[in-house]
Amino acid sequence: AGSSLGVVGRTGSGKTTIGRLVARLWDTEDGRVLVGGRDVKDLAVADLRRRIGIVTQDVELFRTSLRENLTVFGAHHASDDDVAAALAAVGLGDWLATLPAGLDHHVDGAAELSAGEAQLLAFARVLLSDPSVVILDEATSRLDPVTEARVETATRRLLHGRTAIVIAHRLSTLDRVDRICVLDHGQVVEHGERAALAADPTSAFAGLLAAGRAQEVAVP
Repeated sequence: AGSSLGVVGRTGSGKTTIGRLVARLWDTEDGRVLVGGRDVKDLAVADLRRRIGIVTQDVELFRTSLRENLTVFGAHHASDDDVAAALAAVGLGDWLATLPAGLDHHVDGAAELSAGEAQLLAFARVLLSDPSVVILDEATSRLDPVTEARVETATRRLLHGRTAIVIAHRLSTLDRVDRICVLDHGQVVEHGERAALAADPTSAFAGLLAAGRAQEVAVP
């Protein structure tokens, strides 16, 4: 509880599957998935999902008011002050202040927002649900560096005091996680403390870091 795990691996290695199994969007045919030491199949699905918040690279926004978007039509019981505080916490307080209708502002889906704004709204939505476990699945993969830095600040706020599973393609996203899990073709090939794996030149994670640095140097 309260720790963070970074999940890495090449495309198709099974990273997203991990998140779906934890949230029980999928079930295993064999073995068990334990959250807090309890098999997810022993928990009521509604109870499990109330404790888990998920942010993916594709943000779903409804064509309704900003308030309804963030409270999911009242599923998250929150006052207007709570909603405004969540927006401020993820760096959208000033943006909210520019909206003449405030929380009654009609959101026309994600089309009217930048990718960064949409992602930050998704973070605010999860903050309002106050989950114990947060799963970030490639949440910053489509963002430019400037926007990604802004989202990184919101990420730290969102993950504070919560258990986190961070599925990432950009390894810089994992600079602050406690542990790393490396997947390959659906198998865990490495699992350990991030600092130790990064310092070990023979580790799979160190190899991925080196490959990432080489790619950045090669890009003009």
